[in-house]
Amino acid sequence: MTFLYQTKEAAVQAKNDFAENLSNIAHQIKTRITAISLSIQMIKQDVRSHHLEQVKKQLLRLTYLEESLLVLSRIDAGTLSLQKKEVDVFTLLILAADNLQELFFRSGTSIDIPEMGEMGIIADLDWTMEAIINLLKNCMEHNYGGRIHCSYVQNLLYTEILIWDEGEGFVKEDIPHLFERFYRGKNASQDGIGIGLALSKEIIERQNGIIRARNKQGGGAVFEIRFYSH
Repeated sequence: MTFLYQTKEAAVQAKNDFAENLSNIAHQIKTRITAISLSIQMIKQDVRSHHLEQVKKQLLRLTYLEESLLVLSRIDAGTLSLQKKEVDVFTLLILAADNLQELFFRSGTSIDIPEMGEMGIIADLDWTMEAIINLLKNCMEHNYGGRIHCSYVQNLLYTEILIWDEGEGFVKEDIPHLFERFYRGKNASQDGIGIGLALSKEIIERQNGIIRARNKQGGGAVFEIRFYSH
């Protein structure tokens, strides 16, 4: 009876979560479509306006939303294929930062990735790089014109990667919810859709890892990642 009750409760919770996620998805899509529609109306009135650029931005956000949802659905279905092999941590961080070079340049943000010796993790390079990119973007969005720092250490139990910024840090009330799907904190970027951090968490946890977020003493937000050896 206890087992049946727990199964029923889990099913109800899963249904509620699905409904909530579906509502969030609909809201995200509706917001972007409304913005596109308004921009098109403005373009009709003034073909020289900047609204065409706004349409392009909204379409890019819709494309990112679509791709992220497809990845999350594959994760939920257990069909996301991870090609795990030994990955050098320094190389992983450098490749992730290179993908954001243009955004860093436009925002005036710099990044410090010290070479701290050979350290490897067993992971899928492309997907783990995607997870790191999302974390770096989050730091950049809350630290325009500042500096992002990375460090990493290794012991017999795990490899730890730290990524932090020099901004104001996380709002205390947001920290327990940062990795929830579609959660947008009080200081979230207007362009954000609340999927990036959730996606990073899913990717890392499926590779024998964990991720946590906290505020650095003295200021700044910190992402702490650990990939366990066994």
